[in-house]
Amino acid sequence: SGYESASKDFVPDDLEVQVPGRAFMVTGGNSGIGKATALEIAKRGGTVHLVCRDHSRAEGARAEIIRDSGNQNIFLHIVDLSVPKSVWKFVENFKQEHTLNVLINNAGCMVNKRELTEDGLEKNFATNTLGVYVLTTALIPVLEKEHDPRVITVSSGGMLVQKLNTDDLQSERTAFDGTMVYAQNKRQQVVLTEQWARAHPAIHFSCMHPGWVDTPGVRLSMLGFHARLGARLRSEAQGADTVLWLALAPAATAQPSGCFFQDRKPAPTHLPLARTSSSPAEEEKLVEILEGLARRFK
Repeated sequence: SGYESASKDFVPDDLEVQVPGRAFMVTGGNSGIGKATALEIAKRGGTVHLVCRDHSRAEGARAEIIRDSGNQNIFLHIVDLSVPKSVWKFVENFKQEHTLNVLINNAGCMVNKRELTEDGLEKNFATNTLGVYVLTTALIPVLEKEHDPRVITVSSGGMLVQKLNTDDLQSERTAFDGTMVYAQNKRQQVVLTEQWARAHPAIHFSCMHPGWVDTPGVRLSMLGFHARLGARLRSEAQGADTVLWLALAPAATAQPSGCFFQDRKPAPTHLPLARTSSSPAEEEKLVEILEGLARRFK
């Protein structure tokens, strides 16, 4: 009902666009919001680069997107975003062969038990924060060469319950709660989007809340939530709507870079009276830590 209500104010022509010749990268494009986004871009003639972890599922998604869109320009790249060295290597190879106009950071995970990657990094942080940071940072020089470059990060309204915490980025000091760790990662993505927007004015950066969507991730990682609200959750296409608007619509770049969006409109990044604002020093500390980790694993 939230989507149906909000969509009454949408400008239908905003997404009546064709984008042949423009290249889009969608992480986590083999299912859920990512797949719905990739399909709609493909239908509009865009070149789509799917960045996925699971080869067999990704091949199936690529075949479906080509079949349903009639667009053959769908490329597949197998990358584990939780492994920074793999992300760096992927970008080095990618920029030798491809251009890129729009990066859509959609992939994410919610691991409900503390788990370490092969590099000793907490899995949620490695994927949702460090992986997004390395991929985006590495691709900024590629994006800056192109016309109308954009970066969209699929965050979550869950971040509204978290204040940026740079003292325990890998959840080592407190009882582990996967839902709250995920929400903290999503707060970190919002802060990074604001930082990138200030540092790179040639690129339009945005992040967004897709609404509560019936995706494989929600079904697998939030069992109780899905059981209570399953019938009321948004479809994957509805969840992808604002991503598509930010990636495709000329109207999106009329909004300031660095904003957080919901249903095609800028939305507050803090709840009224909530003590979730962070200081410039805290935000700079986040970037410094990520820069150090990114260099360490390059």
